Amino acid sequence: MANNILICAPDRRLYDLIAPVLIINNPVKAMNIRDKIAVVTGATGGIGYSISNALVKREIGGIAIVDLSQRCEEIAATLNKLAGEKLALPFCGDVTHPAFRKRVFDTMREKFGAVQICVPAAGIVADSLAVKVNRENGVVELYDESIFREILSVNLVHPTYWAMEAIAGIARSRFEKGLKKWIAEEGIQGVVILIGSVSCRGNRGQVGYAAAKSALIAVSSTLNLEGLFHGVQTKIVHPGFVDTQMVNTIDQEYFEKTLKPRIGLGRKIQPDEIAAIICAMIENPVLSGEVWADASMSPLA
Repeated sequence: MANNILICAPDRRLYDLIAPVLIINNPVKAMNIRDKIAVVTGATGGIGYSISNALVKREIGGIAIVDLSQRCEEIAATLNKLAGEKLALPFCGDVTHPAFRKRVFDTMREKFGAVQICVPAAGIVADSLAVKVNRENGVVELYDESIFREILSVNLVHPTYWAMEAIAGIARSRFEKGLKKWIAEEGIQGVVILIGSVSCRGNRGQVGYAAAKSALIAVSSTLNLEGLFHGVQTKIVHPGFVDTQMVNTIDQEYFEKTLKPRIGLGRKIQPDEIAAIICAMIENPVLSGEVWADASMSPLA
């Protein structure tokens, strides 16, 4: 039998049938989403909700629905109804606060066990030119430094430390079991998916956002190198313009005239399409590093 197997449809029964073959023919066992424990931040937003929904449909064992929005409880209730059991726990709070992050991971560990899948998807934008000149009086303004720091805190520091917390949880769990350096025969122990952006290559009016997303590439590479000691892979996906509330704040005329012509597929990406890519990244250990989900978009810069 060939080592390469193509699954043409997301049929769980088909996956269960061939999973033993995949394990036998691949030196590193694939991460099966079923029964794993996950944390998703920004889970009430477009991409975050689609990821959470996709994980529940793939029979995740437990999932933390994390966001600043009070809709966390509503989303968790919807997902629990979909699953037919209480596996989604809502956590409403600021993802940049260390104490809140620790509470989420501690609660999930006490309720379900160590978190094995982490997708820190919360993010914000505050677009403005880095240097703006008033055409009437010549006054020059710099991008507000306090906003720049906030952008970095939410889009860079937050995903970095939630990723590190997930790796730490698995490292702690392995130590308690008497396990040391991970070996391939054990199978992947955990996966972190960071949310990058096509803006990481530079984008007019997004000096803070582009800086944060570009830095996440280095974070992903570094944590992957370190995390593999414990059997944890860290990966990053770069979505293009996704049909979400955040992207839809872009001036419609500007999008239609300037941005849309640069998208090969000629449309915005749907959140469910990004979620499907992320699930594939979780379950396939060969998919590593950077994954571009830009709908054949030409570079912005």
